[in-house]
Amino acid sequence: MPPPLLALQDIALTFGTAPLLAGAALAVGAGDRICLVGRNGSGKSSLLRIAAGLLAPDAGRRFAQPGATIRYLPQEPDLSGFATTGAYVTSGLNPDATEADHHAAATMLAALGLTGAEDPATLSGGEARRAALARTLAPRPDILLLDEPTNHLDLPGIEWLERELAGLRSGIIVISHDRRLLERLSRTTIWLDRGITRTLDRGFAAFEPWRDEVLAQEETDRHKLGRKIAMEEDWLRYGVTARRKRNQKRLADLHGLRERRRQHRASAGKVRMEAAGADLSGRLVAVAEDVSVSYGDRPIVRDFSTRILRGDRVGIVGANGAGKTTLLNLLTGALAPDAGEIRLGTNLAQVTLDQRRETLDPTETLRQALTGGAGDTVTVGGQTRHVASYMKDFLFAPEQTNTPVGVLSGGERGRLTLARAFARPSNLLVLDEPTNDLDLETLELLQEQLAEYAGTVLLVSHDRDFLDRVVTSVIASEGDGRWIEYAGGYTDMLAQRGPAAAAPAAAPKPKAAPPPRPGAASRRMTFKDRHALQTLPARMAALQAEIARLATILADGGLYRRDPERFDTAAAALTTAQEALAAAEEQWLELEIARESLEG
Repeated sequence: MPPPLLALQDIALTFGTAPLLAGAALAVGAGDRICLVGRNGSGKSSLLRIAAGLLAPDAGRRFAQPGATIRYLPQEPDLSGFATTGAYVTSGLNPDATEADHHAAATMLAALGLTGAEDPATLSGGEARRAALARTLAPRPDILLLDEPTNHLDLPGIEWLERELAGLRSGIIVISHDRRLLERLSRTTIWLDRGITRTLDRGFAAFEPWRDEVLAQEETDRHKLGRKIAMEEDWLRYGVTARRKRNQKRLADLHGLRERRRQHRASAGKVRMEAAGADLSGRLVAVAEDVSVSYGDRPIVRDFSTRILRGDRVGIVGANGAGKTTLLNLLTGALAPDAGEIRLGTNLAQVTLDQRRETLDPTETLRQALTGGAGDTVTVGGQTRHVASYMKDFLFAPEQTNTPVGVLSGGERGRLTLARAFARPSNLLVLDEPTNDLDLETLELLQEQLAEYAGTVLLVSHDRDFLDRVVTSVIASEGDGRWIEYAGGYTDMLAQRGPAAAAPAAAPKPKAAPPPRPGAASRRMTFKDRHALQTLPARMAALQAEIARLATILADGGLYRRDPERFDTAAAALTTAQEALAAAEEQWLELEIARESLEG
């Protein structure tokens, strides 16, 4: 087996008084495909910077093969000091770069959608990321160290990057929250946990079962150690009068066992998420009828129609600049269309999670961010909790209560944004790139929470695995302002689009009307139908108010004991009102479809 091109041994690193790395190691050779995984804050980025030679460890050894070309992609590339993106990219070439190397750098920039003439100060996050990728990949290095390479990339960019990395001979170490990228790229997994590294000679697809086995074995060993200490302490209290030499050795062993337990670093807990629920929304959440929006002469959304019902999970995908956020704003009523109509359902309680965490004030403390600056408690799901207790659900330590938001890592800011969003009552969650900077364990729990969420979810994401696990339909950009909705997740969308999706966009195809429900549009609307269409919204609102009143009565925990007859009456009335509301919503929806069919 050839020696590695880059190796780290017994790496130790301490920030403040807390050890971050304690005996970490890794090795990478030509053609290796390694994913480095671990919780937010476990030290993955620091270990990668040590591998790149940019950060000196407190202890340990770094070896790099003389003459090996190593390139590092940071999470947040710094393009300051360069006049153009072209100058930034060519600065990453080897000192003896030839004309062919410069041509290859220009070709790489073009493949990533940049000309090389852009001013770095005016770049978006996605454009800066593509320029940094071009700078990292252009020299065709022997070793690639990639820290979250898909951040701010759109889906076409992520798929291009996958193909590019697959064709390289470089040894690659990658940190990423993109499960699909890790599953397709990696052949070895290094798990950084509590300062040490563990290696699995298989790709990321095998990581999670292996991790769970390791943690389960640790828990078993911890219980065994506890039992052994208890036995020795019992001996210390009752059997210390035996032979002195043996006693002294046994006492020393007991001290050693206690020291092992004291030094044991328990694994980080799991994030606990529970969205605070509001009252149910109406059955119909949003209807878009032939809506269009343009910026100048450029169509962003053109003649788009959809119907979103309560409980739907709708993903929105497309290239950067396609108009995903614009479409999201249309569907939530935040933006009025230039043409067409948007109608929103009744009783909507919306909570939005923005992709840039712009709602976070960097000068506020965690406590202020979660409580709104008032007191030390937060109300979640109708229950009042101390802010420190709620913070623990999102893996924040109690001592971080007064930590300024501005010093948090990207992953911590992501968890804080989720904590704020889930504390507010809602029946409509609007999530714009919620997976940015979240570790894999937090992503899993977010997926589980969204699966159990009783309301409706609108989601913009570039995370293909996340889309496959969460959404029930995907609205995809087809270019030139055209958007088409597909049933299922991201993989289902690709299957339905087929090879034609790769062809240049032609004239928009006629939009197929949704099939009418049986009997809905097969007859003309009578006066009775039109009257019902006008009066049903008021009846639905009255039923919703009655349901809320009855739910308040039944929320009294002592009612059944004091007055069981009133309890039974209220419970029966609640069931009747809920059934009446469902029937009214269904009738209104059928009549509305019939009206649209006749008038269209």
